[in-house]
Parts: sequence; C-alpha cells; structure tokens
Amino acid sequence: MASLAGLLQLQGHRITGSDKAAYPPMSDLLHTLGIPVLEPYAESNLDPVPDLVVIGNALSRGNPEVERVLDDRIPFTSMAALLHDEFLAGRESLVVAGTHGKTTTTSMLAWIYQVAAQENPALEPSFLIGGVAENFGSSFQLRPTRTFILEGDEYDTAFFDKGPKFLHYFPDALILTHVEFDHADIYADLEAVKIAFKRLVNLVPRRGIVLAYDGSPNVTECVSHALCRVERYGFTAQAQWQLRNLRHEGGSILWEVWHNGKQWAQLQMQLAGEHNALNATAAAALAASQGISARAIQSALASFKSVKRRLQVRAHIAGITIIDDFAHHPTAIRETLRALRSVYPQSRLWAVLEPRSNTLRRKVLAADLVESLRIADRVMLAAVYQQQRIPEPERLHPEEIVQALNAAGTPAELHPDADAIVSSLVPQLNAGDVVAILSNGGFDGIYEKLPARLSEYTEAQGQGA
Repeated sequence: MASLAGLLQLQGHRITGSDKAAYPPMSDLLHTLGIPVLEPYAESNLDPVPDLVVIGNALSRGNPEVERVLDDRIPFTSMAALLHDEFLAGRESLVVAGTHGKTTTTSMLAWIYQVAAQENPALEPSFLIGGVAENFGSSFQLRPTRTFILEGDEYDTAFFDKGPKFLHYFPDALILTHVEFDHADIYADLEAVKIAFKRLVNLVPRRGIVLAYDGSPNVTECVSHALCRVERYGFTAQAQWQLRNLRHEGGSILWEVWHNGKQWAQLQMQLAGEHNALNATAAAALAASQGISARAIQSALASFKSVKRRLQVRAHIAGITIIDDFAHHPTAIRETLRALRSVYPQSRLWAVLEPRSNTLRRKVLAADLVESLRIADRVMLAAVYQQQRIPEPERLHPEEIVQALNAAGTPAELHPDADAIVSSLVPQLNAGDVVAILSNGGFDGIYEKLPARLSEYTEAQGQGA
C-alpha cells in the first residue's frame, strides 16, 4: 500500500493515508515522500472527502473509515485493482509469486533490468515490491518504458474481493518460487493454496513463460497444465536452469548456472543462503528469457544489496551482532537460520521470535516451527500477537513450543513482550553471539530497544570493571 501511494504520487495525485499503527521501513518511506499517515483509524480522516479510497486487505466491516465510505458512497477500490488499471494496462507485466522468496526475487529482477538499462535505456523498469530494495532505496519506481516488475501476493485482495491480489496482474512472464500452506486465516488447507497458484499460472498467455522451482512437488503440480512454456530452476539434473557447485565464502555465495546441460554463467552475490542463490537463479533465468545478457545479469547480482528486513544487520555492539528478518512462516525461519549458520559458523545463534503472522499465530504448523527453531542455539519466544483474535481451537500455544524445544535440547524461554525479552536476553549475551529477531511486524520496538539496552549494559559493565 505504501508503494502504491508512492506510485500514485508520481502520477501527480495528492495522497493521504490511515493506519492503526505505521512502522519502519514503510513509515520512514512515507515520511520521506511527504505522504501523511493518520493514526488510528477514524471517520474524520476522510475529511475533506477524497476522490477515491483504496481499501487495504487488512480492513473489514466495522472499521470506522470503511463504514463511512459505505455510508456516504465514497468511491473505493482495492490496491490490486487500482494497480492494474493505472499502471499495468498496456505494459509488460513480469510477476514474481510464491509463498516464500518473492520480495527478494522481485528486487533482484528489478535490479537486473536497471543494470541492463545502462546499455539499453528501454529496459529501465517500473516496479512495485513489498519491501524497500536497498539498491534503489525505494519499494517502487515508475518509468515510461514497457516493463513493469511486481511482487504477486497470494493473500486476498479486500473484504469485498476475496480472491488473491495476483489474479489482477495478468503476467506476461511469471516466476513461481515455492508453494506451501500459508495464510491459515484465509486458506482452508494446502489444496486451496494450490488452486490459487494454478489460477495464476492459467493467466499466463501462450507466448509467455513460467520459471518454476523444481524442488517442490506442489510447484510441479501448479505448473503441470500451463499452456505456455515452462522452464524449471533448481539443483536437479532435470532443471533447465541448474545450480551447481554452490559454496559460501564469508558472507558471499558463489555458484554455477547450467542451462540445458551447458554452463551458462558463474554467479556470485554478497548475500548468504542457498535460498538466495535459488532466488537469484530464478531472476536470472527470467531476465535471460527476455533477452538480457549474461554479462549484465552477472554484474547486477554481484552488486545486489538485498532488501530491508531480510537478514538486515541492525547493530553490532561489543562483538554481538543483531539481525532483523521478516520471518512469517516456519520455512522462512528455517532458511534464515540456515543462512546465518553459514555466515557465522562459530557463533552462538539466538532466535528471538514474535508469532505475528496469521499462520504463525495458529497451531497448524507448530511441529514445523519447533524443527525450524531448533537450528538456533537459544530461543526467546514472545507471546502470540493479538492471540485473542484467533479462535481458541486454532491458537498457537507458545508455552508448548518452548516446552518442546527444551525437551529436544534447545534452551528456550517464553516472555510476554519485547521489554521482558530484552531484560532477560541482554545479560546472557556474549561477544561473538548473533541474535536473529524474527517478526513480520514492529515487535513492540525491539529493534531499537535491544541495541539501546545492550549498549547501556556493556557500558555499565565496562565501568564496573
């Protein structure tokens, strides 16, 4: 929504917004753009009456602004519908979808096109991403060129449109990264998730292409009836775009990409994790299918900086590294912790988790969550965010997660909030430790509270010595 606001402002519209509570990095972006965000929601936020209200999918009947929009018949729409009507019509739509990896992969693809535009300005892309791409310092860009790159979200569109947002985007080319059960608040089961992705694949025209991960039976099923060309990427010998000889060197990854059995390129990035090599290979394969040279792709990936809140180092204090990651699913947590293990193999790794996403707040993937968190050496778990809004039979019980971790030999603690976690964690930290803060929200300001308390504590310890 913040990215769309920025795009609309570039078109000359006057934009205002409302939220229950805005938090970085998007609140910072909106402040920089001069777009006011009123907090909390209130009917008076719609004075003077706007020409159009874009209603986000987090809102439902009962919200005071939604009620006024309906009562006064103020024109309204959804983010996805407006994005299609204002920006995608008449352009080439390149969509990155999947239950994991889509924000980073979309950022990589946009940067590849931006670098390629140094030789061919017609390739400079417009884009919209669900995070701040550090190479651009923004989550959006609008150019008069034909290519529009965007992240395709499988979450529903609005309270008045319960289909996935990505069905509004009509991709000319599509990347499909992973398909797993997620968004337990709107999808009944894995089959329902797969149906959504099958419908997306069915929108790609015959002249288009789908780049699909080859390590997932769910992805295979979703692309099995595509009417366009499908190429697979991954580690198997059957993948048209095969990763080989992946290795980590410090915080970097290096690997070879073989295309149809022939070595195509050697790639490297200043990022960690097998998942990022897969994401980069997907972006490279789609870009190559659209005519971008291997040389431009290599240069772009070598200079790619990542996305804010994806393995982002927030602080380094007294030899202790604090990292922020937008974890929302047990698989994402697993890949984050595995990546940190590869970068900091000798460090004691702490996982500090707030169960905040609509999936993590439910018990449906509790066993997977325990297995993912066991990769860490120590775990701090916060209370479930707004647990009272989850039906009792569906709720995750964090005390059971902590009990299971301790029983499996991974020391774990449960605390009610960020302040309690910080108070317990800081005295236990030693030089060389790595702390991964995992949440898809503001986590009650822990990203600022932990470094501040750690600095105070280490300074006091030094003075005491």
